[in-house]
Amino acid sequence: MKVRIKFSKYGPVKFIGHLDVMRYFQKAIRRAEIDIAYSEGFSPHQIMSFAAPLSVGHTSEGEYFDVELNTFTSETDLLRRLQAVMVEGIEIIKVQLLKEGEGNAMASVKAASYLITFQKEILLPKDWQDRLNAFYMQPLIPVVKKTKKGEKEINLKDSIYELEIRDFGIYMLLDASSGGNIKPGFVLDCFFDTLNYKLPEFAFSVHRIETYKDIGREEERKLVPLIWEK
Repeated sequence: MKVRIKFSKYGPVKFIGHLDVMRYFQKAIRRAEIDIAYSEGFSPHQIMSFAAPLSVGHTSEGEYFDVELNTFTSETDLLRRLQAVMVEGIEIIKVQLLKEGEGNAMASVKAASYLITFQKEILLPKDWQDRLNAFYMQPLIPVVKKTKKGEKEINLKDSIYELEIRDFGIYMLLDASSGGNIKPGFVLDCFFDTLNYKLPEFAFSVHRIETYKDIGREEERKLVPLIWEK
């Protein structure tokens, strides 16, 4: 049986890296006495798969991971038992028993939404909001992206599904798939480069709102959260 778990990450825990978060949940599952399945072989490990890793320093209310269980009571019981052993800064939001054949969390990720807010003391260029809107409205935004194989030129517009100004912050819905993953900080850097402005270090905070899969057909995109009920 495969179960998907949604959790939030906030406060000082935002400085804990992805590998340490994985280790934390491995220990938490043992403390909660959940009957998780283990891999076979000389070095068995818990069968667990996380969705798109969150960058260090970011907060989130849309994190996910899958686990395989030997026995299962109920979604409510599993949520209660996990939440009982959580530390401050990590909260279990939802638990869902997945249907047979459902893809794992990591492979399912297609997009993620974020809210970016600037530190109050940061002085941004005049009319940056209007210029950001104009930047996003361009049909072609050629940029150079670094990859594991080097650098390549891409059309950034293809990876920005939505972008808008919200109460002195910026909302972004971005491609988060394995083949086209774009970070909100990269979008900001590309934009401010067009203004010949270099953002100071720690100029903004990033909060992930949700992580999505695509249930659309062919070229029609239909994004829904990784835990989604019709």
